[in-house]
Amino acid sequence: MIVRQFTCRGTISSHLCAHLRKPHDSRNMARPSSDLAAFRKVFSDAQNIAIITGAGVSAESGVPTFRGAGGYWRKWEAQRLATPEAFSRNPSRVWEFYHYRREVMLTKNPNPAHLVIAECEERLGKQGRTVTVITQNIDELHRRAGTKNLLEIHGSLFKTRCMSCGHEAANYKSPICAALKGKGAPDPNTDDANIPVQQLPRCEETGCHGLLRPAVVWFGETLDSDILTQAEKVLDSCDLCLVVGTSSIVYPAAMFAPQVAARGVPVAEFNMEDTPATMRFKFHFQGPCGTTLPPALARHENEEG
Repeated sequence: MIVRQFTCRGTISSHLCAHLRKPHDSRNMARPSSDLAAFRKVFSDAQNIAIITGAGVSAESGVPTFRGAGGYWRKWEAQRLATPEAFSRNPSRVWEFYHYRREVMLTKNPNPAHLVIAECEERLGKQGRTVTVITQNIDELHRRAGTKNLLEIHGSLFKTRCMSCGHEAANYKSPICAALKGKGAPDPNTDDANIPVQQLPRCEETGCHGLLRPAVVWFGETLDSDILTQAEKVLDSCDLCLVVGTSSIVYPAAMFAPQVAARGVPVAEFNMEDTPATMRFKFHFQGPCGTTLPPALARHENEEG
């Protein structure tokens, strides 16, 4: 499975993009179907459903995606702040960025796409069927919507990890520390706060007081091997895979669905536009996820209970 080959988060290379766009065989030459009735038939028969989600599923909740033309915080491209090197050079600036994102998320709510996924998981679970969400998102909106079978492969905005003792914990404080109160404005004319490192979030474990960092997977870092192993099991056993609101350019997640499709499992993509992987899939539904997903996952007439 591809997760054993790619364990480092990063933007997919042009070579891999070309590989994804290249038809796997003659069966993949046709445009993916947008026939909802045909998808619903496949959905009604599926016993183990994997749902891979990306930033697009949260965009309708007003969550900034930090990708594309608007992907800047102040004058900084977001991906340049989400690295271990950036944190090492300027932990105050990186914490301002993540404090801003945390505070924004506290004002946002799950949208119909998050809610229908959670409802589908609960409903099918009562029928002995499984739904597992593998998300690239760090916003916890799936969790807040009620999703239980959730693998957050890039971590969470609301968890911290100590740079000294390694302790990881949930953290929903607002602000996360006194020095960050009112900081983090995204306006490009805003000056850095330059908060002394001792005033940044610190570990509360007895005798530690080490510097905390967001417990997210930064670009260039290795994904959690336990979570990847769980994702591998889900993807290897699923008989239907949904790709929801992901650009399919950040790996290893970009390779998950194409690998599932390569073994003949139906894959349905729900996105605002085509991605490098679209031609690999059986179905493609274009439009906002909050609009396209609810009718796709609604109770099927053949469902039990």
